[in-house]
Formats: sequence, C-alpha cells, structure tokens
Amino acid sequence: MKVVVLGQDPYINKDQAHGLSFSVKDGTSLPPSLKNIFKELEGDIGIKREQSDLSDWAAQGVLMINGTFTVQKGISNSHKNIGWLDFTKDVINHLNTKKSHIVYIAWGSFAQKLCSNVDNKTNLVLSSAHPSPLSSYRGFFGSNHFSKTNEYLRNHKLEEIKWC
Repeated sequence: MKVVVLGQDPYINKDQAHGLSFSVKDGTSLPPSLKNIFKELEGDIGIKREQSDLSDWAAQGVLMINGTFTVQKGISNSHKNIGWLDFTKDVINHLNTKKSHIVYIAWGSFAQKLCSNVDNKTNLVLSSAHPSPLSSYRGFFGSNHFSKTNEYLRNHKLEEIKWC
C-alpha cells in the first residue's frame, strides 16, 4: 500500500459503483466527480485518461476506499450509521500504525476527518476540496495531488504511480 484515496460513499446511481472509490467500470457514463478528477490529472501531469475503471491504480498499491461501502439507491450517505465507517477508520488506523510513507489523499471534509489522526511525520496527507462540481473550484483544481504523490514516493525510494 502506497497511496490511500478516500471517498465518502459509493455512487448512488444504478450500475456505477464497483468497489473502488471514485471509479466506474469502463463504458459507464462518467460521474461529475470523476470528470473533475480527470481534468485535474490532465492539468497536473498532462495525462488525458481514457479508462474510467481505476483498477490499474489499485493494482499499483492505491487503496481507493469509501467511508461507507453501501448506499440506498439515489440517497447519498444513507448508510453512514450501519458500521462501515468504524471499519474504514480501523483500516486507516491500522495502516497509520503499521506502515509508513503512505500518501493519504483526502478530498473534501469527510475524507479529511478520516485522516485527522494520520501521523504526518511518517506519512503524507494531501487535502483539498472535494472534486464534486459543487466544491471543485474551491481548491480541488490546482491541488496537484498526482504530482505531489509521485514526488513523495520518489523521495522515499518507492515506485511512482502510473496514473494513465
């Protein structure tokens, strides 16, 4: 595990979510947040990504995890109180105490709260506004988290992520 990308909960529309935060299977219409992630990726490191399935990132050591793993169709954050959040907090705490030199990417206040106890001396937490169209212009665009992640990995003699 080299990078953790935190989301709030799965996409709420039918056939969008498939287990990785922000990712959708190829051929699925791009959700607005993922469109903005791809805009930032291109603006930051010049990569125009075609695949919407981010499994290739996961295969390189990027844990893309939501705070909650399920939702009621059409209702964001509808399962926030059924125990998933405790599990996610335990995962982050375990990683924080057992492994160092992880980059935590916390887009939005929800993800930032999940990272509030991460040790900044042995890891890197990158925070910005959420990539949703409602908040992306308040600091998500121009955050350069893709290049900053790879710079941190490179500086700690870890293989960079191929974001393409």
